[in-house]
Amino acid sequence: MPKAVGDDPSAPAAAPLLGAGARVLVTGGAGFIGSHLCAELLRRGHRVHVVDDLSTGSLDNLREFADEARLTVTVASIEDPQVAARACAAADAVFHLAGAVGVRRLASRPLEVVQRNLRCTEVLLGAAAAGRIPVLLTSSSEVYGDGPVPFDEAHSVRPGATEGRRGGYACAKAMGEWLAFGHREQDRLPVVVARLFNTVGPRQSGESGMVLPRFVAQAVAGQPLTVYGDGSQTRCFAHVGDVARALVELMAAPGTEGRVFNVGSDVETTVLALARLVRDEAGTEAPLQLQPFTAVFPPGFVDPPRRVPSLQRLVAAIGWAPATPLATIVRELVALARQQGDQRGGMAAG
Repeated sequence: MPKAVGDDPSAPAAAPLLGAGARVLVTGGAGFIGSHLCAELLRRGHRVHVVDDLSTGSLDNLREFADEARLTVTVASIEDPQVAARACAAADAVFHLAGAVGVRRLASRPLEVVQRNLRCTEVLLGAAAAGRIPVLLTSSSEVYGDGPVPFDEAHSVRPGATEGRRGGYACAKAMGEWLAFGHREQDRLPVVVARLFNTVGPRQSGESGMVLPRFVAQAVAGQPLTVYGDGSQTRCFAHVGDVARALVELMAAPGTEGRVFNVGSDVETTVLALARLVRDEAGTEAPLQLQPFTAVFPPGFVDPPRRVPSLQRLVAAIGWAPATPLATIVRELVALARQQGDQRGGMAAG
């Protein structure tokens, strides 16, 4: 047994939380990020059990692993305590990604988003704590709210006013972190928290308001690219493959237990510049149409002007940070969108 951290003999060990050939539970594993995480875990030789209710995920995202004996899938909600208990009892480590996400979903169904995120996390952490199964909890950059940029893990969270819809999602994610650290203190549950910033790449849908897949779909179809607000708001976009790798390495690196890590890119770009890049890569002259937020979202819905992470803690822990150039990501997504369009056209013609 490795020695515990610090002077407290009851403190969790500093050893890596993910050993070789582990049995890994991935909640929300049929989703966009979850499916890429499953691919990374399988590539590294782990056995993976996905629990997903398919409310936002799809088994199509796992289709390439249909014949992989080390992957099992349970279609069920991790909100069910019995499902969570059985899944955690058979796992050596847990990556918790299940929950509701998406700006559009948050704007239209805020109560559902808050309740699902809270409930999923509460039940999963309780089940993991019963067996002290290490958990990586995916949180969100939203918890920083209107805090100072770049966002640093040591900053206080500022999720916003309770009257605001966006603040409800941020509060739910922040409360998930507090629940995780509460179980760590009370039950000695090993925990790592990853605050994800804008993650993009193959299999991401624009249906929930994700900006890059929406721009790509519009550009490839030759439609105007709709930019909300004046487009001056900035984001940092990380490739989902880089993010999946970082999540695994946070669980596999020593000394990450009990800490919060920003995971994403720190290369800042305006949404307007992103739209122009997508248009150029798609080779279209489609216009850019500015739409006021009030035309798309409910009154009072706030879009942060900047969202930039500090990645010093991440780099210190795993030795690197996501750095795939945005132009490379856009080029990949445009090519995939065209390929998928050609396939659909071929099937329609047949």
